[in-house]
Amino acid sequence: MTAPARARKTYPVVRFTIRGQESGAEWQPRPGRFTVVYDGNCRVCTRLANTLRRLDRGRRMEVVPSQTPGLHARFPWIPASAYSESLQLVSPAGETWQGAVAVERILDLLPRGYFLSWLFKLPFARAIADRFYRWFARNRYKLGCGEHCQFRPADLKFDE
Repeated sequence: MTAPARARKTYPVVRFTIRGQESGAEWQPRPGRFTVVYDGNCRVCTRLANTLRRLDRGRRMEVVPSQTPGLHARFPWIPASAYSESLQLVSPAGETWQGAVAVERILDLLPRGYFLSWLFKLPFARAIADRFYRWFARNRYKLGCGEHCQFRPADLKFDE
């Protein structure tokens, strides 16, 4: 006897065309590519994401802000609050890394990233990198946006 088929949840997707470009086109799944999800409200994170796009000459990664519509539907196993806490890296197979571990993996994916990724193999380097990353993530709005920034992690509300 077979079990009855379970109904799959569907998520409505709204697309707009602005200046000849369809919204959401940048976040569509691209087979075989890693996905880097960063905080698009943070100026420092946005600058680092733009640098990452330039360094990724092999186009092995797609870099998208966490505020992209439909992102939670695409990666339902990542809680919405995780996007405000740290960088997320998702492999084509669905493996997920965050924070300093994601940075280490991103360095391995970059053409010349091994020049820096070997540092993570030093004793205590991963623990120090993780501690530094957590400090940076907590203070990123102070570092890049200054007092005028309207977004603060405590002010953001997440629906899960």
